[in-house]
Amino acid sequence: MKKTTSLKENHLFRRAYTRGKSAADSRLALYIRRNGRRGSRLGLTVSTKVGCAVVRNRIRRRLRELYRLNEDKLSAGWDVVVVARVRAAQSDYHQLEKSFLHLADKLGLLKKEGTP
Repeated sequence: MKKTTSLKENHLFRRAYTRGKSAADSRLALYIRRNGRRGSRLGLTVSTKVGCAVVRNRIRRRLRELYRLNEDKLSAGWDVVVVARVRAAQSDYHQLEKSFLHLADKLGLLKKEGTP
């Protein structure tokens, strides 16, 4: 069941950047902020520094898919903004997934064991 919608408006991205919590590594930066809703909203940012359009779209597809597959492990009610860094272009899916889950755990976004 889909619980997440897209984050599309610029002011929502800016609010996550300025008022949210963040964590980063060499591949990704993750910003989270409570949104006061039942479901979460996902925003993706991939700069032109990362590569050409083909590379940027591939990274976006991978990030959407890893979020979709791990959505049940994440707490609901958050605005999640994932920023791909230049090193993400040379990373495969499993490296991006490991990086995302590590950052989500660091920020306390992962559900605790036994929590529905």
